[in-house]
Amino acid sequence: MIDRTVPASPRPGHAHGPGTGAGDAVLSLRGVHQVFSTPRGDVPAVAGVDLDVRPGKVLCLVGESGCGKTTSARMAAGLADPVHGSVLFRGRDVAAMDRREKGRFRRSVQYIHQDPYASLNPVRTVYSTVSAGLRRHGLVKDRREARRAAAELLERVDLTPAEEHLDKYPHQMSGGQRQRVAVARALAMNPEVIIADESTSMLDVSIRVSLLNTLGRLRDELGVGFLFITHDLAVAKYFAWEGEIAVMYLGRVVEHGPTSRVINDPRHPYTEALIDAVCEPDPDLARNRERIRLRGADIPDLTDLPPGCDFHPRCPLYEQGDCDTVRPPLVPGHDRLLACHVVNRG
Repeated sequence: MIDRTVPASPRPGHAHGPGTGAGDAVLSLRGVHQVFSTPRGDVPAVAGVDLDVRPGKVLCLVGESGCGKTTSARMAAGLADPVHGSVLFRGRDVAAMDRREKGRFRRSVQYIHQDPYASLNPVRTVYSTVSAGLRRHGLVKDRREARRAAAELLERVDLTPAEEHLDKYPHQMSGGQRQRVAVARALAMNPEVIIADESTSMLDVSIRVSLLNTLGRLRDELGVGFLFITHDLAVAKYFAWEGEIAVMYLGRVVEHGPTSRVINDPRHPYTEALIDAVCEPDPDLARNRERIRLRGADIPDLTDLPPGCDFHPRCPLYEQGDCDTVRPPLVPGHDRLLACHVVNRG
């Protein structure tokens, strides 16, 4: 039911990067904007984002809380409509789909929420939760077949023995077990893309690594593409080392490229600051490494963004002129996309 031959796919790139194209993308965002109306004014939560998710590959969307990661993910999943721009599934605009096409899109793009304590219905058993989609879409004939399919899904996400978990309620399970149930529920629809929104951030570190290993195995075995949302560069490095990272700041992507290159050689000063914030377990290295000193700690108000580059009030590379008058475009370099006047000039 959920087996799939892993499709051949080249090393991931970006639709607007050097030597790449979007032809193999399953899910794409094209110039998407999202604006929320508040009593204090309009909030531009996402301001023109382009992303591609490819089969069997990971795209990590990273940045501080409030930068627009979850809003972008919700638009990608069809849970919110962009005010401008398009969400494309296999090249087709989701907004232009008929009912049948949209049904296929919703089955093919599954969402794993951050909080395993809130994302599961407390009055439903694990069996009921995992099999709900199967029964709703007529993918199983009867209760016996539904129970067997649910058990197979639990085994695939390492909840074994499955029979011991099928009749449990969420309050009888740990946070890690609950999140594995959420993963099994997503897999039940045989998805082509899984959007994981901070899906490991509320788990203990040891459980977090175990779940990431499970997700990585599913990616490799089933050819599922991942849009993985996180604020933790260490998690992004672990899960998406052979994939891509897109770094967001105040609703815009400021750096986007292969994970290994972005982590080992960050070019945007905001990316450097995020990496600098990752804890170093070796005390000698922690004491001796050079720290990034930002000009300011305060994040600008989205209802009153500064002129020019959004990051310039905090940027250690700030130069008067373009930095505080012209917003830098996201332009391709030799190995990534980058939005920084100073670095791009260099």
